[in-house]
Amino acid sequence: MLEVKLHDIGEGMTEGEIVNYFVKEGDSVSTDQPLVEVQTDKMVAELPSPGKGTVKEIVVPVGETVQVGTTLLYIEGVGAKQPEQSEPELVKATSETKGLQNRRIQTKVNRVLATPYTRKIARDHNVDIEQVTASDPSGRVTEEDVYQFINGTTTDSEPKQTEPTKPVTLELNAINQTEQETIPFRGIRKTIANKMTQSIYTIPHVTHFDEMNMTRLFQIREQLKQTGDNISIPAFLLKALVITLKDFPVFNAQLDEENEQIILKKQYHIGLASDTKDGLIVPVLHDVDRKSLRQIHSDMKAITEKAQNGNLEPQLLKGSTFTMSNVGPLGSTGATPIINYPETALIAFHKTRKLPIYNEQDEIVPGYMMNVSMSFDHRVADGATAVAFTNRLNELIENPNKLMLELV
Repeated sequence: MLEVKLHDIGEGMTEGEIVNYFVKEGDSVSTDQPLVEVQTDKMVAELPSPGKGTVKEIVVPVGETVQVGTTLLYIEGVGAKQPEQSEPELVKATSETKGLQNRRIQTKVNRVLATPYTRKIARDHNVDIEQVTASDPSGRVTEEDVYQFINGTTTDSEPKQTEPTKPVTLELNAINQTEQETIPFRGIRKTIANKMTQSIYTIPHVTHFDEMNMTRLFQIREQLKQTGDNISIPAFLLKALVITLKDFPVFNAQLDEENEQIILKKQYHIGLASDTKDGLIVPVLHDVDRKSLRQIHSDMKAITEKAQNGNLEPQLLKGSTFTMSNVGPLGSTGATPIINYPETALIAFHKTRKLPIYNEQDEIVPGYMMNVSMSFDHRVADGATAVAFTNRLNELIENPNKLMLELV
């Protein structure tokens, strides 16, 4: 009998929601045939069959969220010899199997659900997370629950209610159901919420604002376009960004609090914050420093399309050292972006506007200006360093000839 379990298909994955089964009990399946569709915190993935046989039993229903390692279904191998059993023995075995399933389901229900960040808070304060009462209806323990437990402000796990309360609640619910609608708070949406909460509560954010004159870069792009090289503006921005990160490595870093050190990364893997129908996804463009402008443009386009279609491979979601958000096409003129934990900084490029500006001869001419916002971890870097960083980036963008000198 083959067990098909939910395995780790992405960096840091701990659970997944069962979206759809491609088979039903009694179906014959072949090796590597897709069996089940799973929604993780970053993607929708298909789990293949580990062997050939017949689907014996589907254990976890559609819509349920389970932990990595949970058995989803059983496959009976073709030609597997089954022991002969008398009818009473068969009934007994079936009863024992059901009992085992009930114990497994009961164990899963009783297991405390919590993010690694929440568990870290509990460990740091010597709190047994099993003793913390979850305020979330799903049973997940949050960091707020842990802090309430530490402060001794938790409520009884079984709050007392008077009998008249029940019909009143039911009546109000009946009224409210006609005046509201709900959307599920799980999967990618819930993961975004957890990561943003972890980042904002862990990192002391500071956001530095600046603006860049994009006029000359636009001119060079048009010149290249006329020769058949259609390179996007974000490709130029990425190349300039990596050059600047090499000059200011503290922003391509990660703080290791436990060992009291700042790890300066020597790889330049840039996360590309992407807006999709399922929410914010951050695919990673690896080794940007080793790519030409053409390759950056091509790879970035391919990754963005995969993110929009939900077809990102797990390796494209791992290892980012710095994140870039290009929100200008959406119309943004400014923001205070939240850092992609555990990175040190994130930069957002906003809307480019055509404005009257002064040139070197103090003449008013039309030009293109873009706002920039950069959030950084104030534990790792200071404001003066962030200003120097954007000044260097500005120098490369406003004088593309200098950018070309830095290309390898």
